[in-house]
Amino acid sequence: MLRSLVGSEMCIRDSSRQYLDSIPPPPPDGEPELPPQEPVKLYGYWRSSSSWRCRIALHHKRLPFRSISVHLAKGGQHSAEHKARNVMEQVPVLELEDGRCLTQSMAIMEYLEAIAPTPSLYPADPWLKAKALQVAEIANSFCQPLQNLSSLKAVAALGADKVEWARNWIAKGLGGIEDVLREYSGRCCIGDDVSIADVCLIPQLYGARRFGVDMADFPLISQIEERLNFEPAFEAAHCDVQEDAQK
Repeated sequence: MLRSLVGSEMCIRDSSRQYLDSIPPPPPDGEPELPPQEPVKLYGYWRSSSSWRCRIALHHKRLPFRSISVHLAKGGQHSAEHKARNVMEQVPVLELEDGRCLTQSMAIMEYLEAIAPTPSLYPADPWLKAKALQVAEIANSFCQPLQNLSSLKAVAALGADKVEWARNWIAKGLGGIEDVLREYSGRCCIGDDVSIADVCLIPQLYGARRFGVDMADFPLISQIEERLNFEPAFEAAHCDVQEDAQK
């Protein structure tokens, strides 16, 4: 018994010594500790729906980031400095600590999902994941490109009513989303958990109201928006609370 106790004590001492040896020594007196690594940077614009959805995803995953404004209305996206980050002269741009840049909101959110898989932006079920992506892509690929600044300028240059143009296409896209929600929505777009569908839908609704879409035609979308407005990630990412927001 005594040998057993002595042996156990030696093992504990050895384990403690290994643990203590693994702790890096403090910096010498007078030498400052290295500062913490700077968080990633998100270059965006307050009411850009693409930037907005990335903000939601970052907050949802509790990833620290620094938001940097690129003033689209003043042409900030066309500056040489920003073009070096994104040759497409668009936002958002996610800049990592080592200087690498990633563009396009869907690619950025895929990257965030890979490095921080919990909480996930996708349902576990493959079919529901595909449905979440369907909703997300209607907002991302159908509605948003037809309401962005460059598209509206092109429409106006042809002599058409840019507001009516945007309103009609956004309403068509929301109709497609409302149809999916009739079968798959719960508390959120797909079931009861936040997914990439919600992350892409909510910013689109700001544009819908901006261009005069009658939201009474989309009751399920409106109900989900009302619920998600109280989610911390959605509150923190809302365009109206951003530093560059214009009242």
